[in-house]
Amino acid sequence: MLSVRVLGDDSESGSDFSLTDCLEDELKSTQPDFGILFDVDGVLARGSNPLDPAVKALKLLQDEEGNLKVPVAFVTNACNRSEDKAKQIGKWFNMQVSPDAVIHAPTPARLLTEFHNKHVLVIGQEHRRDIALDIGFKNVCTLEDIQRAYPFLDMVDHDNRKRVASGTYKDDSSFPRVEAILMIGEPKLWESNLQLLIDLLLTEGKPTRAPSSIMTVKQLPIIACNMDLVFMDRACMPRFGHGSFLLCLESLYKKITGRELEYTALIGKPCEITYRYAEHCLADVAKKIGIQNPIRKLYFIGDNPSVDIVGANLYHRFLRRQSESIDNEENYYLPRCRSIPNNSALYQQTVQAMESLLVGTGVYKPEEEDSSDDDVDIYHGHRDIENEPELAKPSKFVKDVYHGIQYILEKENFSMKT
Repeated sequence: MLSVRVLGDDSESGSDFSLTDCLEDELKSTQPDFGILFDVDGVLARGSNPLDPAVKALKLLQDEEGNLKVPVAFVTNACNRSEDKAKQIGKWFNMQVSPDAVIHAPTPARLLTEFHNKHVLVIGQEHRRDIALDIGFKNVCTLEDIQRAYPFLDMVDHDNRKRVASGTYKDDSSFPRVEAILMIGEPKLWESNLQLLIDLLLTEGKPTRAPSSIMTVKQLPIIACNMDLVFMDRACMPRFGHGSFLLCLESLYKKITGRELEYTALIGKPCEITYRYAEHCLADVAKKIGIQNPIRKLYFIGDNPSVDIVGANLYHRFLRRQSESIDNEENYYLPRCRSIPNNSALYQQTVQAMESLLVGTGVYKPEEEDSSDDDVDIYHGHRDIENEPELAKPSKFVKDVYHGIQYILEKENFSMKT
């Protein structure tokens, strides 16, 4: 290591300092200590087409050779394979996007390692088995596997009634007990899914014998990803989301058992675990693009006040209360279903604050809010996330993501020319 000796006026002794350290300090002074998280649909794209402001915005974060100078990651409540989404985003903006920088609703379940070796039923639609395996679950089954193993359960399917009535069917007693349920998105055939899920919940995962008393049945662990009640597509009104399916399951379970359905984990926006995992992903992106500064601040750009903005504000509150509890030598705990595991795979938490930017290119329409005469507060969030209207207010409203990136760079006094 090169070193330079500094001599005092009246002494030959002095202090050594490393030229390498000086260069590193100079490099750090020109690097960002903030990162940016993007929602996808309504912020960067609508459907399969990128928005023009988003194309301009991403260019602001790249140098002349197309290399990112600010760490970014993409956080969506959709349920796709991260590799597919990374390729799509990369194609939209002519940039390299790692699948590790794309966080879907179920992705943070990578942290729930205590379930990865259990026999887990995964509920969802296309690629659900692939997605579950990709995030660490090693022994999964689908509803179709349950239907084949227990052919007499699905009597809401009248075609199945006819099949079992005309054949010689029997339960497969060798089919292993379901030990947990991973719900990554709304399924097809809700009636069949609801029937069989209730059957599994009432029999501790082995629906071959009715319980002697439903009051003594131990509920299976349930991991639910994405609690969005509705979502916007091309129809004139919102469409049912996974949150609507969860609401149906909760209502049926309570009607039948008299008890509330309990979730082992709620994952996806607006839950804190998703933002903590996104912080981890941003730290990884920063490391890969050569940024040595720890990330001190996060910005989230979203289009849905009740999901994106509430989540960002929940995480900011979590960071603040966590810091206060450390100062007071106390512990700050989230509700059990929203807790963040102490996982050694996570990068050290360095973020101290989070700001939220709301755009007007997606779910949120400022002109509709200004013209609305409806003062009734209808809460569409999940029952295990308290309704706090203040949390739906962003740090700043910008008309689109391009203006959002301009705002962030100006606020951070960060020049892409450095």
